[in-house]
Amino acid sequence: MVHENHSYDVVVVGAGNAALCAAIASKEKHARVLVLEKGPRHKRGGNSFFTDGAIRFAFSGLDELREVIPKISDEEASKINMPPYTEEQYYRDLMNATNNRSEEELATHLVSKSYETIKWMHENKIDFDLIYDNQSFVKDGINHFWGGLPVKTSNRGVGLINQLNSRAEELGIDVWYESPATQINKHDNEIASIEVNKNGEEVTVQTKSVVLACGSFEANKKLRSKNLGDIWDNAIIRGTEFNTGDGLSMAFEIGAQPFGEWNGCHSIGTDANAPKTGDFTKPGDIFKKHSYPLGIMINKEGNRFVDEGADFRNFTYAKYGREILKQPGHVAYQIYDSQVRDMLRDEYGKAEATCYKADTLEELVNQLDVDKDQFLKTFQAYNAAVQDGDFNPAEKDNKATKGITPPKSNWALKMEKGPFYAFPVTCGITFCFGGLKANNKGEVLDPNNQPIQGLYAAGEMIGGIFYGNYPGGSGLMSGAVFGKTAGTSAGRYAAAQKQAEF
Repeated sequence: MVHENHSYDVVVVGAGNAALCAAIASKEKHARVLVLEKGPRHKRGGNSFFTDGAIRFAFSGLDELREVIPKISDEEASKINMPPYTEEQYYRDLMNATNNRSEEELATHLVSKSYETIKWMHENKIDFDLIYDNQSFVKDGINHFWGGLPVKTSNRGVGLINQLNSRAEELGIDVWYESPATQINKHDNEIASIEVNKNGEEVTVQTKSVVLACGSFEANKKLRSKNLGDIWDNAIIRGTEFNTGDGLSMAFEIGAQPFGEWNGCHSIGTDANAPKTGDFTKPGDIFKKHSYPLGIMINKEGNRFVDEGADFRNFTYAKYGREILKQPGHVAYQIYDSQVRDMLRDEYGKAEATCYKADTLEELVNQLDVDKDQFLKTFQAYNAAVQDGDFNPAEKDNKATKGITPPKSNWALKMEKGPFYAFPVTCGITFCFGGLKANNKGEVLDPNNQPIQGLYAAGEMIGGIFYGNYPGGSGLMSGAVFGKTAGTSAGRYAAAQKQAEF
């Protein structure tokens, strides 16, 4: 039987990476913590569940990585070339990706707290692995890592969510499933309680602190069209269907300030036949298609439309989804030849991947819904434009094209060795960049930039960090950093409020 009233020191809305990090951090401050999950137990974990687990943080070298991945043996370490990834590099990569629009206070907090947060996660029994398959290349028996993103959570996002939930259960954190929050109540300008629809019954939870960590609004078609534009009706929702902007609405109702790029989002190229929303029975990021720097992308009119080799995929994939969305039919084809087929990421070989294959380009194009004459002309022009040079996928090799638009700035190989492969892709939206204005304590701010007492935010709900693009792996890291920060702040605030009552 459901009781009408409950009491907790901290209530966390959401149950993904950011939310569970917040819950654990609050518990470390001796708070009594409740986590509210809108979905059923078998669909828990938010967008984090669907990630590859790649997580970007600053580190000084392999020795620091071995502190959080102690299973790396001396023998394994001797076969690794691991360049350091400094805070300065991370900050620069973030600012370059966002055209220097990332809010300085938030960007600095994300970068400077990244490694200590990874260590904290490790202490809380989260396991990590090196990303050999997608972030390194073997040369002379040595694994050379590149791009500042060598680490992922073990067993991808699924493993992260399972381990976070195991830790939360171990610490005695309560989780209510199928229990969306519906309203936050204030008294004397402080958080007083939160209304919850618990399994269909309206319940009031008394609380001193609320941490909002329930994602953005990408799964809400109405809000997506309003903020991003009607064309986004055609985008696939890559993650959870439960991210419909509820937390944002509740925050605005009690005076929170919107912030960030409300007409921007993280979007990628994903299989054209991927599910319309994330499929919890096929976890992990199995539908994405991120090896385009090794080939070319052609639309239905038979034309290229982006510089596939502008940068490492870590710094372009989150913005190229929208470029695919702009193409006729919202579809493009990634084309590769046999020279690079074995270099493509794992997802290209999965049963779920849509693939066309032929021994010649002429045979391939006959299988595709494209302007066949223009397709072949584009290929001919591309191959003729490829310049000499050494092909090296482990670095920006400057092996480029000359005289065509758009250019291909790196990794330009003539595509002339069959068989040839075509993978149809469309746009998949991950999360929206607009959110709440918060500070580096995770406090949600009102229009006067003053904290709303007892209200905190984390993860995708914080606006102002990402604009237009982001460095790969920064989403999980931001969720963990600001989750830990908000949870710690909420736990301290609740403790102070209880102390003041005595």
